[in-house]
Amino acid sequence: MPIGFAYTLVVLLIVTSILLTLLVLLHRGKGGGMSSMFGGGVTSSLAGSSVAEKNLDRYTILVGIVWFACIVGLGLWLKVQQAG
Repeated sequence: MPIGFAYTLVVLLIVTSILLTLLVLLHRGKGGGMSSMFGGGVTSSLAGSSVAEKNLDRYTILVGIVWFACIVGLGLWLKVQQAG
């Protein structure tokens, strides 16, 4: 496989890592855990998720799948390069 494939995967991995970090930080805390220890537990509880939060969940899952595919692709590329 050409080296350009690996560079493309590395760039995509870096971009998806940054996006995944930002998307996870955008999620609203559900209570409990570290956020409530530092005063984040004082939030109004709404009965259900908004459309924006559902879309945020979808984007987070999609970026996570792409991130995982990049990790697997790089691993397979390295394995092929070591074998050949």
